[in-house]
Amino acid sequence: MSDIYYTIKGAGESQYKEKMSRFLSFAIPVSDAEEAKGEVKRFQNRFHDARHVCWAYMIGPDRLEWQLNDNGEPSGTAGKPILGQINSFELTNVLVIVVRYFGGIKLGTSGLISAYREAARLALEEAGKKELRKMSRLRIVFPYVGADGVMRLVKGNDINIVERTFDNTCGMTIEYPESMHEEIAGRLSKIDGVSIVDENG
Repeated sequence: MSDIYYTIKGAGESQYKEKMSRFLSFAIPVSDAEEAKGEVKRFQNRFHDARHVCWAYMIGPDRLEWQLNDNGEPSGTAGKPILGQINSFELTNVLVIVVRYFGGIKLGTSGLISAYREAARLALEEAGKKELRKMSRLRIVFPYVGADGVMRLVKGNDINIVERTFDNTCGMTIEYPESMHEEIAGRLSKIDGVSIVDENG
């Protein structure tokens, strides 16, 4: 199972024109649905004079939480092609908003789908793509005499120390790629005196 997923490097925006209609597109990094919906409201206020403010978002490393909205365009002609581009780029934790200023010429169903798809693609290309890894986190406690063994394990692997305390009883919170969880937990259990007190995958 891969622990790699992708999101955008930063915000991106672009503009696309089709038969007098202007499509302003924005790719925005978001961490949850609440943040995405807040951004949608902000853009709706900012572009209150536009005919349509259409959008789609995808949330979470496993890409299971998503929503889309056609905002008055014929069903399936705006939100769906926007989401389709998010899927095409294999992205998550991203919101794409496409604002349409109607130019007086109707585009038809296929024309709308094509325009919203292209506008979303341009914004996502502008935003760029970066790789992230799903991480697991462990909190461990161990006696001071076991510190050497713990430090050897931590330094020899792809592990980040989030927090540590050294006293008679020592504590440490570590973070590492999710795919290494069983290996790390197994190796820690073999070090004398180490106890796992909190697990957060």
